[in-house]
Amino acid sequence: MLIFLIGYMGSGKTTIGRGLARRLGLRFIDMDTEVEQRTGMSVTDYFAARGEEAFRGEEREVLRCLTNEQDAVVATGGGVPCFFDNMEVMNASGLTIYLKMGPEKLAARLEYGKAKRPLLRDKTQAELRDYIAESLGGREPFYGRAKMVMDCDGVSDDYIARHVALYVENHKDN
Repeated sequence: MLIFLIGYMGSGKTTIGRGLARRLGLRFIDMDTEVEQRTGMSVTDYFAARGEEAFRGEEREVLRCLTNEQDAVVATGGGVPCFFDNMEVMNASGLTIYLKMGPEKLAARLEYGKAKRPLLRDKTQAELRDYIAESLGGREPFYGRAKMVMDCDGVSDDYIARHVALYVENHKDN
C-alpha cells in the first residue's frame, strides 16, 4: 500500500505521516528529504539557486520514482499536487489523503517556523493569514481531488494519524 499525504505547508504531513507509518508498519518517506538527497542541496537553497520551475521538476522526478514504492507513507511537499499531472499520478498509484486545515490554524502553526520559510519570513500574523488564505484558495481545486479528505481543524496530529490508520485498516481490501 502506498499512501500520499497532501496539504498546505504546516498541515502536519510529516508529523502525521511518521505516526501513520508507525501505526501501519509502513516505511515513511518525506519528499522534501528525497529532493534534498537527489540535489545535494536544501529545498530552500535549491529553490533560491535554481528557481521554482527547476524545483518543481525535481519534485516531479522524485514522485515518479516513489510510485514504484510498496508499503510506504509519503509526505509530499505542499505544492506537489498543483503541478504537472502529479495529482493524477498519485491517485493512480495509491491512496491520497488531503490534510485539510483552514487559514487561521495554518497561520498559527506556521508562525513559529516562518523564519525557515522564505515566502513567509517577513510577514506579520495578519499578512501570513491573508497570504495563506489566498494561496490555499488556488491550491484547493488540486487538493480536493484526493481520495480522502481529513478535516484537521481542532484535532491533534496524533488523533488524525489514529483516525487515518483505522480507515486504512478497515479498507485494505477495497
